[in-house]
Amino acid sequence: MSDKNSATGTSSEALRLDVAALRADTPGCTQVIHFNNAGCGLMAAPVTEVLVGHLNLEAQMGGYEAAAARAAEVRGFYTEVAALINTTPDNIAFAGSATHAYANALSAIPFEAGDVILTTRDDFISNQIAFLSLRKRFGVRIVHAPNTPEGEVDVDAMAALMRTHRPRLVSVTHVPTNSGLVAPIAEIGRLCRELDLLYLVDACQSVGQLVIDVDEIGCDLLTATCRKFLRGPRGSGFLYVSDRVLRAGYEPLFIDMRGARWTEPGSYEPVATAARFEDWEFPYATLLGSAAATRYAREVGIEAIEKRTPALAARLRDRLAPVPGVRVLDRGRRRAALVTFAVAGWEPQPFKAAVDARGINSALSFREFAQFDFGDKDVDWCLRLSPHYYNTEDEVDQVTEVVAELAGQGRRL
Repeated sequence: MSDKNSATGTSSEALRLDVAALRADTPGCTQVIHFNNAGCGLMAAPVTEVLVGHLNLEAQMGGYEAAAARAAEVRGFYTEVAALINTTPDNIAFAGSATHAYANALSAIPFEAGDVILTTRDDFISNQIAFLSLRKRFGVRIVHAPNTPEGEVDVDAMAALMRTHRPRLVSVTHVPTNSGLVAPIAEIGRLCRELDLLYLVDACQSVGQLVIDVDEIGCDLLTATCRKFLRGPRGSGFLYVSDRVLRAGYEPLFIDMRGARWTEPGSYEPVATAARFEDWEFPYATLLGSAAATRYAREVGIEAIEKRTPALAARLRDRLAPVPGVRVLDRGRRRAALVTFAVAGWEPQPFKAAVDARGINSALSFREFAQFDFGDKDVDWCLRLSPHYYNTEDEVDQVTEVVAELAGQGRRL
């Protein structure tokens, strides 16, 4: 990245981004209006250069040999991610996705019949399904904390449930996939620390757009992807594992030769670091691309990103709200850069196809992704738009015009 402002301070000047330079680093900006960063962010040129460069190196000298030649850069993944979320490299494990990281974390918890998982009504669909699977297999109980009238989890009610049930696990999704809601994860973390409860945070949609500090959050485990707001390659994510969890001996159910040493025929010993949650086989080009994406985000400045990205989403919500036939769905005291809305008179796939045809990337969410939330809002589907810091205010306004045009067509159907 060249000639960009790094947000090293907190003044308005320090937090101002050179959007033109960021867009020049992002070839996809010349092709589409990319408002699907909650799905996959557009990779910056320095990231794709690292990816392609390592694949070429593997072709030239062999996969094992290329990994050995890039050993220092491989270690850089852990250094970069640790700096991003305020921890140490030994607390970071690479994963093939956030869901892979989350499943590995769950597998390390020795659930027994009657154990309680305390979660929210806005936890990610794959997490909710995993809880139901654990209930089916082990007989755990799933307790969902209620929401406030503003639409976010009621922290006081959650505290009462913690004291009543003494849950084996507390799990919260920071930003759900189907809404711009931002959960108060640090408030919940303080309660978990007070009551000595295991706390798992899904930060899949917040890493790369919001400042994440695991010490401030107070979580024991945190999962994230690299492909969304961090703008890394697909097939990459990470798991944060606290020192407390490592010292307590938690390990994944199917630990392999990277995570443990086979010390004698009848026993093994887990490694001391979060590497116990990794598999031996790695997509090294993907890992190196993820390191480059994390480095890029840190050079841009997470504080600056946190200031700009949700502001673009707020501008979009404000402009969509008065459009006839459009109902903006996002709730909560604080909102991230996921903008969701229902459109009267349209079916989901035709509406998205019409948006696609105008060169705008978006995503659909359905009731099955968010049974509680969409039930409360009485919608079966919505369109999700998710801008990022390299998008522009003009793009926000163009997208609003397209939605308004299509919504008007829907009213005439």
